[in-house]
Amino acid sequence: MTTTTTLVVGATGATGRHVVLQLLQQKQNVRAIVRSKERLLNSLDEILPNASSNLHIVTRLDCTEANILDLDEDYLKDLTRGCDAVVSCLGHNMNFKGLFLPPRRLVKSSVKRLIHAIEENQKSSFSTKKTKFILMGSDGVANPLGGDDKRSVTQRCALSIIRNLVPPHKDNERAASFIVTKRKEDNPHLEWTVIRPTDLVNEGVGTKYELFAKPQKSLFAGSSECVATRANVARSMVDLVLAEDLWDEWKFKMPVVHNLS
Repeated sequence: MTTTTTLVVGATGATGRHVVLQLLQQKQNVRAIVRSKERLLNSLDEILPNASSNLHIVTRLDCTEANILDLDEDYLKDLTRGCDAVVSCLGHNMNFKGLFLPPRRLVKSSVKRLIHAIEENQKSSFSTKKTKFILMGSDGVANPLGGDDKRSVTQRCALSIIRNLVPPHKDNERAASFIVTKRKEDNPHLEWTVIRPTDLVNEGVGTKYELFAKPQKSLFAGSSECVATRANVARSMVDLVLAEDLWDEWKFKMPVVHNLS
């Protein structure tokens, strides 16, 4: 297997930590932007006991302790330079501060800055190296390019309320709307996908998942069968980084992830 280098943002989050660990377990190099390296290492230990003391794992991990929105352009260019992929698992904390206080455009602003850094590196070095950008969203975010089934009136009304009352949902929509403007015709060396998990659950590790071109259920179906463990969502993103045939199938698309039933 070819050794890759992946930058992960949102690495201490409930899904991002799985992405980091799974990449490291497959002997891939990982760069992570985190507020606390200690917190990241502790979170890896929660998934796999003693992971942080396993030299075969942690020697491939390079952490930058910072708030991504505080990093200047040159620093971001350094962090993205040479990366085969950038994975964003950024999200807002589910508390009052995270939901309603700045930065309200955390995800979109971060995605925009990261992609700008990648493109600037490509221009300055005249590089033809392909960079994959994987953004984690949700199946509540419609594909701006179309292709999703039309939601029912009830669902559209509910989403409108959520969009106006819960800023993180609008932030995820804006991030997706921005990334789909990056067309292959404009930059053949930057490719992207937006992973949309169905109902996320923390419990269970799981090993298999399915990818669908569009949401497979109502937003409010509440079926215990239509779920995706965070470990499986992470696995789908890691597979997209490492498996070229899978990447070619889903690049420039917004697949929805379900646990394999």
